[in-house]
Amino acid sequence: MSDYSHDDDHDHPSAWGPHDWEHGAPHNSWAPVIMSLGVGVFLFSFAGTFVMNEARNGTDFNAGSLPMILVGLSIFFAGLIVWWRQDYSFDGTYEPKATGVPFQNIDMRKVGMWIFLWSEMMIFSSLFTTYIRYRLGIESCQAILDNHSITSSGLPFSPGDVCWVPASYFIAGSHSESWTISLGGIGLPDTLVPGAINTFALIVSSFTVVMALKTAHRTDLEHDERSRKVRNYLLATMALATLFLTLKIIEWFFGFHVGPFDAPSLRDDHFSIYNEAYAFHGAGGHEVLEGVNLRLSASVFYVTTGTHGVHVLGGIIGLAYMSWKAHNGGYGPSNAVSIEYFGLYWHFVDLVWVLFFPAFYLY
Repeated sequence: MSDYSHDDDHDHPSAWGPHDWEHGAPHNSWAPVIMSLGVGVFLFSFAGTFVMNEARNGTDFNAGSLPMILVGLSIFFAGLIVWWRQDYSFDGTYEPKATGVPFQNIDMRKVGMWIFLWSEMMIFSSLFTTYIRYRLGIESCQAILDNHSITSSGLPFSPGDVCWVPASYFIAGSHSESWTISLGGIGLPDTLVPGAINTFALIVSSFTVVMALKTAHRTDLEHDERSRKVRNYLLATMALATLFLTLKIIEWFFGFHVGPFDAPSLRDDHFSIYNEAYAFHGAGGHEVLEGVNLRLSASVFYVTTGTHGVHVLGGIIGLAYMSWKAHNGGYGPSNAVSIEYFGLYWHFVDLVWVLFFPAFYLY
């Protein structure tokens, strides 16, 4: 329930937007429900898009899932448009307050954001603890090879056995001098530059979104100047988030080839959820193992960092709308709290990456 009043002589504003805020606060919005339904349809359909093909050690594309994927995306963006239509005219009046324990007199939207972030904490905590469980529970390939006498007649494990090779082996070159992984003659991407830039970019983006909020609260600026500065800070945040996603895509699919850095992509290094084409070699070049199964290592890495990347993409979409609204003078001292609520989400996304970076890139 919310605590607000409105003029009963006027029709109550529609739950589908846009709202007439002069005549009272709106009904509860259907937009989040619609968006959740769209995300559910998309994820359920996307899960069946790529099917493992053991015969050719790869995946097959299931085109039959594509229509439902498009349906899910259409539902999601329809809900998003409804939400934006409702929010665009909001000027800070009739901010609904919670009345139930323990959230009395707290803005309903802030309560909703807190609950959302709690659910997000459960998702990322599950992913992180899964990584730690496998990382500590499955013997590493490096430990097996370093702690056993490797001969051509006595291997420590058989091809196809599961052992753990962290993504940091490929990203940071954190491998033992006594053995290496040969991947079709492709060298290891011995550089942390993309990951380090990404970490710095997200930390700075937290600062820019805070500056957007502080600027929106300023009363010593003219309306147009304040709107311009808020827009620019939000655009800077969006640019940094876009840089983050761009470098992740380069790291996964294209490789990092700039100046002295010549690092192939993780895909070129065959660090994937289905590839088993790894051959381990001793310091003297003696082949000790072929075909070890690193699918579990790759799956945990891509699912965890990919989930975080989706959240960054969601932030970019939100920032695009907020920048447009700021450009049209939509944020000021009376409704700057909307930026604050987004900032809570964005700081959470940044914090998650600050925890993931050392775990996946350095450990």
